[in-house]
Amino acid sequence: MRDLSWPAKVYLFAVIGAATALFAHSLITKGQLVASESLGILLVLALLFLVCESMPTLLNVEQFAVSVSFSAALAAVVLIGMEGAALVGLTAVLSVRPGLPLIKRLFNGAQFALCGYAAGWVYQQLGGVSGVPQVNAFDDLIGPYAAATAVFVPLNIVLTLTMISLATQVSAGEVPMRGMVQFLLTYLGYGTFGLLVAGLWATIQSISAVLVLLPLFVARWAFGQYHAQQRSYDATMAALCQAVETKDYYTRGHCTRVSLASTMIAQEIGMGMDRLRAIRYAGMLHDVGKLGVPTKVLQKEGPLTEEEFAAIQLHPMRGLEIVRGIDFLDEAFAGIMHHHERHDGKGYPMGLAGPEIPEFARVIAVADAFDSMTSDRSYRGARPVEVAVDELERGAGTQFDPVMVAAFIKALDRNPWQPQRRVEPPPEDAATIKDHDDPTMPIQVVTGQ
Repeated sequence: MRDLSWPAKVYLFAVIGAATALFAHSLITKGQLVASESLGILLVLALLFLVCESMPTLLNVEQFAVSVSFSAALAAVVLIGMEGAALVGLTAVLSVRPGLPLIKRLFNGAQFALCGYAAGWVYQQLGGVSGVPQVNAFDDLIGPYAAATAVFVPLNIVLTLTMISLATQVSAGEVPMRGMVQFLLTYLGYGTFGLLVAGLWATIQSISAVLVLLPLFVARWAFGQYHAQQRSYDATMAALCQAVETKDYYTRGHCTRVSLASTMIAQEIGMGMDRLRAIRYAGMLHDVGKLGVPTKVLQKEGPLTEEEFAAIQLHPMRGLEIVRGIDFLDEAFAGIMHHHERHDGKGYPMGLAGPEIPEFARVIAVADAFDSMTSDRSYRGARPVEVAVDELERGAGTQFDPVMVAAFIKALDRNPWQPQRRVEPPPEDAATIKDHDDPTMPIQVVTGQ
């Protein structure tokens, strides 16, 4: 609680106070929150809510997890009414989710209660009747229930994101729009479980909760396996990056930063979630082909011979050979292979130009050059971001795709680049004075040797 900013504290107490006021109003006007004959339904739905709230499901969206517990609150909208839905939502206070502090549980309980009240009110205003539905009247529930879900879900997201924004000083606008759309659609999809519970209750009553729990737990297990697989993929990428950076001292952290910058560009131009993951991997592995370049060539001082420069130029193709067997890289192969092509056709390894260059490669080319310019090298310190941006603009249309340069500059305006920690000089025998990724310091090649 002490770590929260004053705006966050005010907001927290406002949400809790609003929920408390609604409960008090219901007690005063109705004399009770839930009829005695509905207590059994309330208990079952509250238990279903608590189980689901304590075991959230991870989504394929960074920093998001969704609890399907709200489907129990939506079922309560139909079976008990808005007060019952609010009480079921209030059960979040009792969540036993590991690492969830009391203050968060209080907020979650209050905001779920508010969402339950709002959804229940809309349901009733549109003609929805609270109580165990008749089998032949089930079709009449669908419209009001859909409207209740359409109110519950966005309100829940807004209340939660507002709290996150106030508590962390992270603007809700910084959440990727495509990720938010996926999150919203997934949340709405899970809302159908509430309608399923309400519909089944008319025939098998409390057993309906068990029937709904079974597929939920199967889905949660499947999501767990999927995310374990993703973590394994990430560990593989990290190991390959470490191998490259061990060989070339001054590229430490380069793979990770190129991956970040590439993702920023990809988000700006509207790539989908699957392609964002692939471009992140491509950025991490774009220089993996350096493993096939002799160390003495990478670390040679002074100009290179034509043969040595040819060995440098082969590193994109060697990179493709190294990772060709990793099936999940998908489109990342093209980014690794062609990230040194130039927009004017003067790049390597194939001399592609303009739209002939794969989109991933055009993205990585900008990210790669930018990080090289803004990182420490043995022959110079890191250049300021502004200087690097000017160089990208100067090379737009010749070395770089102007669309990707413009997208990256726009992304930098929204999320400023954090300067990297200064790299300590390597041992004497590890020094190098050139960088094939830096457009301001081209490699010197000696001909005729």
